[in-house]
Amino acid sequence: MHRLITQLVIYRNLEPDSILVQLAEIFRCFASDTYHPEALIADCYTQIHHLLDLATQYGFDQNLWHDYLAFLLASTEMPFSLTCEKIGAREGSVNNLAKHDFKIFLELFNYDFGPLEKALQIDCFSTISQYQAIKKDQKTYNQSVSEKVRDLSQSISKAQDEQAIFQNVTDFYRDHGVGLLGLNKAFRLKSGDGPLELIPITNTVDVHLDDLIGYAMQKRMLVENTESFMAGKKANNLLLYGDSGTGKSTCIKAILNEYHGRGLRIIEIYKHQFKDLAAVISLIKNRNYRFIIYMDDLSFEDFEIEYKYLKAVIEGGMEITPDNVLIYATSNRRHLIRETWTDRKDAVNSDDIHHSDTAEEKISLVSRFGV
Repeated sequence: MHRLITQLVIYRNLEPDSILVQLAEIFRCFASDTYHPEALIADCYTQIHHLLDLATQYGFDQNLWHDYLAFLLASTEMPFSLTCEKIGAREGSVNNLAKHDFKIFLELFNYDFGPLEKALQIDCFSTISQYQAIKKDQKTYNQSVSEKVRDLSQSISKAQDEQAIFQNVTDFYRDHGVGLLGLNKAFRLKSGDGPLELIPITNTVDVHLDDLIGYAMQKRMLVENTESFMAGKKANNLLLYGDSGTGKSTCIKAILNEYHGRGLRIIEIYKHQFKDLAAVISLIKNRNYRFIIYMDDLSFEDFEIEYKYLKAVIEGGMEITPDNVLIYATSNRRHLIRETWTDRKDAVNSDDIHHSDTAEEKISLVSRFGV
């Protein structure tokens, strides 16, 4: 196994602590005949433990080794997979290198763990190749990712050669995408001292627009705007406002369920993260998906200034917002920033020389939403 993965070309940037790399190191030690059996058994069980954790997280079943390798292929972002995500497989010399790697993955799919198990008197690899997972509630694992990866795993396991795997994997990249953004449909932002990170939301509400009674005109406007966006045409940032409990957030969740199969992704951002909006857009602007940045329960008190970051991103900054990014927000307020009667009477606010300009700045945010 160690010999195989050292020959990888375009898939060679594997994480050092990945299960495949660690198993390869185990087999390298095993081949050297200088290993300590107890230590090697412990190392095997450690990797099986990691594999079982991954299987629980994504609902893998039957052959966990196959599912893991398929997951590795589905989640590896590099120039080849990202290009296939956008345009599918095209003619080029890189295809020969990809088929070289897929031939290696075919050997890994059919890898014989028998000699290692016999020498160490263990059977954990046989167990994971004929695994029967305990039935779990769909809310406990990422069902969407599980179904995609297991379908890819089964198609690769039936492949006769590297050409068949090449077709299966490149079709997967074209149809579903690759990596974090390809496998998942909704995200929240992790920000702080470290780098920005998109965290998948693994369980979303299974609701559709037909489940919402009434609001025919509003739903039609929402659908028309989203359809235009998905088709690559002009579309507007959108604000849903109304009383609490009237279905604003549910409409956004329904839109995600209606369109994620066509490449829609939603990123939920909170008020304190608005300063990171420009950085988030930089992360996603070149990907082959349509992104809705979703802000729930959007409103500001008169002393809060985070809305200025939002205004700059929606319109007015040096860098234009990419065509594959829109902002959808919900709010209980039609005018998002709290206003008082003093905002309407210049004479009362004697401290502000240009009070009308200040008031205009407050009310202009809502005008940045075209719908």
